[in-house]
Amino acid sequence: MTPTADSLQGFRNRIINGDMRIDQRNAGASVGNPVGAAYTLDRWLAAGFASSKYTIQQNAGSVTPPAGFSNYLGVTSSSAYSVPAGEYYVINQYIEGFNTADLAWGTANAATVTLSFLVRSSLTGTFGGALRNSADNRSYPFSYTVSSANTWTPITITVVGDTSGTWVGATNGVGLRIVFSLGSGSTYNGTAGAWAGANYNSATGATSVVGTNGATFYITGVQLEKGSVATPFERRDYGRELIMCQRYFQTITAAADDPVGLANAPNTTTLTIPVRFVVTMRATPTLSSTLTAGTRFRANGNVDVNSSNNMTIDAAGPYAVELSNNGFSGLTAGYAYKVRQFGATGVFGATAEL
Repeated sequence: MTPTADSLQGFRNRIINGDMRIDQRNAGASVGNPVGAAYTLDRWLAAGFASSKYTIQQNAGSVTPPAGFSNYLGVTSSSAYSVPAGEYYVINQYIEGFNTADLAWGTANAATVTLSFLVRSSLTGTFGGALRNSADNRSYPFSYTVSSANTWTPITITVVGDTSGTWVGATNGVGLRIVFSLGSGSTYNGTAGAWAGANYNSATGATSVVGTNGATFYITGVQLEKGSVATPFERRDYGRELIMCQRYFQTITAAADDPVGLANAPNTTTLTIPVRFVVTMRATPTLSSTLTAGTRFRANGNVDVNSSNNMTIDAAGPYAVELSNNGFSGLTAGYAYKVRQFGATGVFGATAEL
């Protein structure tokens, strides 16, 4: 293949964490699917109408990954569930509009894309998925075949760009959804290989992973690129891939005696502590915190917090978060203090997912 300008760019693959290396939330632990949707491995969203139909884990089952890969996303069915017409169970990745705007979908200049990945399943047959817009009213169901059980199978699917519908352009909204079906009811199934003005997640007649108790579905090497040819998987260095994930989710952890930052004392008992995010996030994040669980802070080495349960999150933006602790004594109002962690580890997660 002759290289093109697009194939030589540093972001040829529009999928982030396509080789499933990054798992900030669960660090390799198994999690069950929720009612609704929840992120598992970084950038990969598990969704379904009922809980406990499958589990998701990095390197589930500890099988040997395909050559050139160290990790995969593993799904294991938890029951033999017959999916009703109005339900679906899927793994998604939502791609930001800034990263898909050049595809010009919804116009006469819509670009062709190619989706490629490696899949291994205990089941054989025809499997399904889809590409969808943010409004869920344009979709392209696709199908692919797994002929040999428990064997890594390379899959390539070329999709002619959609010239109709409304597609998010160069914004931080959802530009494109990539869906891999684990079982979908008839309401969400459509004819493979054609654009439709509907919300489809899979192709009609596709195999249901959740329909067989203990069935497995493993996937890695997911790549979506501009053009009609699948090129080798784009291998970005670990640090760059992590930073790309941290635009959407990051954890901030402080262990005992770690430096936290420079704090301000608005009064004699409170410190406000600004903490910058590792990278600028996609939007102002939602914050979850375990900082109140036994966490204490030490100011200038000798002024300790009196209570372990006074840490709060005061404010946040795409760049930083401000923490507050009102359990100190003996501070001088208006002074700045160097703050170190003292006691249990404190963690908070910042989520700015699509």
